[in-house]
Amino acid sequence: MKHLTIAALLASVAGTAFAQDITLRFQSSDPAGNPNFQLQQQWAESVSEKTGGTIEINLLPVESIVAHNETQDAIAAGILDGHVTDTSYFSGKDPAFGLIANPVGAYSDPQEMFDFMNEGGGKELMNELVQPYGLQFIGATTPGLEAFVSKVPLEGVDDLQGLKMRAPEGLVQQVFAAAGAAPVNLPGSEVFTSLDKGVIDAADYTVFSTNQAQGLHDVAKHPVYPGFHSMPLVEISMNKAKWDSLTAEQQAALEESVEEFAQLQVSTLREADQEAVEAAKAAGDITVHDWSAEERAKFRQIAQGEWEKVAARSENAQKVYDALTSYLTEAGLM
Repeated sequence: MKHLTIAALLASVAGTAFAQDITLRFQSSDPAGNPNFQLQQQWAESVSEKTGGTIEINLLPVESIVAHNETQDAIAAGILDGHVTDTSYFSGKDPAFGLIANPVGAYSDPQEMFDFMNEGGGKELMNELVQPYGLQFIGATTPGLEAFVSKVPLEGVDDLQGLKMRAPEGLVQQVFAAAGAAPVNLPGSEVFTSLDKGVIDAADYTVFSTNQAQGLHDVAKHPVYPGFHSMPLVEISMNKAKWDSLTAEQQAALEESVEEFAQLQVSTLREADQEAVEAAKAAGDITVHDWSAEERAKFRQIAQGEWEKVAARSENAQKVYDALTSYLTEAGLM
């Protein structure tokens, strides 16, 4: 009986050991002061509330501990406990990361991506991708559909022919090149100057309200909104061993906190975009272009051909392609 009592006691201690307070250090891919980072800080605070203070998130801005594309390795090594970051930063490890992170042209609304993650196999795929690197995927968020900045009117795919534009390297550049544009790789810090000096005529940059706040519409007066091309998947993941050490209740609270945060981020930035669009229209200085469903479908068809090329580069990328196209087809989005 004595041995049974000790065993029961040990089991009880093991079951409650990780309900005590734990602080997790996460690094964001956004700088301090950025609207996305400010919203992420609200998420960190919500985790403490949801877990009764048993989990505290110490959220750090980009580059605080390691470079933006090194967080995955840092989490595996225990230097960081987690990250809030664009999954495409790890496409060099496996093309599947780039395809699931931003299948250019796939989505017309953030909810479509959330539905794919929750109902189309996306969440399971993400864990299949990150767990070999020592991570646990908790959930996805996004700032929403990025608007398109342009100095010239763009009403559809044909207007992309020969367009000198900024786009990040990888799938985004690949798709725009296939659509006939002439994309170049420029850091975000050079977008305004390059537009102003005529080095480029258009740019894939970020959401409308941020473009507006940073003065891009002062030099590029033909934005395309709502966006038709890019919507990044921002993953919230953490060290797998530390995830496994949490109680089921703590794990559920973390997942729930991310789902609620994703909706908050999307709604907050969408509202900011809508206000910025109305203000811009009222000022009369710019012309907002909204592509028709037919033109968006044309762009998606071009993008789909590039997805196939990425899918051929790894077994995981093919899995992502198959799941994504199945979901889009079943949802009537292809």
